[in-house]
Amino acid sequence: MSILEVKGLNKKFRTDFYKKPTHILKDVSFTIEQGRFVGFIGPNGAGKSTTIKCLLEFIFPDSGEIKLFGKDLSLEQRARIGYLPERPFFQEFLTGIEFLKLHWDLGNMPRSKFEEKAKSILEEVKLTHAKDRKLKAYSKGMLQRIGIAQALICEPDFLILDEPMSGLDPDGRILVKQILRELKKKNMTVLMSSHLLEDVEELCDDLLIIHSGKIEHSGNVKDFKVNYATLEEAYTHFKLDWDRLQS
Repeated sequence: MSILEVKGLNKKFRTDFYKKPTHILKDVSFTIEQGRFVGFIGPNGAGKSTTIKCLLEFIFPDSGEIKLFGKDLSLEQRARIGYLPERPFFQEFLTGIEFLKLHWDLGNMPRSKFEEKAKSILEEVKLTHAKDRKLKAYSKGMLQRIGIAQALICEPDFLILDEPMSGLDPDGRILVKQILRELKKKNMTVLMSSHLLEDVEELCDDLLIIHSGKIEHSGNVKDFKVNYATLEEAYTHFKLDWDRLQS
């Protein structure tokens, strides 16, 4: 079953009034199946974040179609998505539990079930001990984990993570990867953008590669690297071949 179907997305931005708009997304099309963990990779400026913003209707494409769970995007459909942005904003005056309560209420979830769900999520992200601590006292790794907790608190059917390991120290990366492995075991459908190819190789079933606003590859990770020892090596050769074709 397809969770997400994207067809022919195009998006242009005008960065200067006197210049022509820049074509950021160029006929972007791909499908994500239920229960798949999908890595979304490509160089800076390739269109990853712009694509994600279109999926969440933070911005709107100039043309193209997005279907979520077989239906056109709507508020009801978007309520089924959990999202962690690359640069999340945290209300640092709140405690961890208050932060989760805020997002639970924003999701219009039943108040009677919050305590049980919050307890379960805090255990999952290993922050039970810090639930009453203000977020301003959290480390970078703890903030990333409470960010994942808020993305999961309203029981989404589809999770979007934009660079979830960005800026983490080794201990933080280990803990976040443990959380993501558990989500994978539960067959959560996940789209994860990342610059860390070793994390994509370890966690992801499928791979989307975007270059200069175009999807250049969509398929199984194992198939993509079948002739190479690592995903990094396969991607390096893919990039060299792609650059040759463009020259």
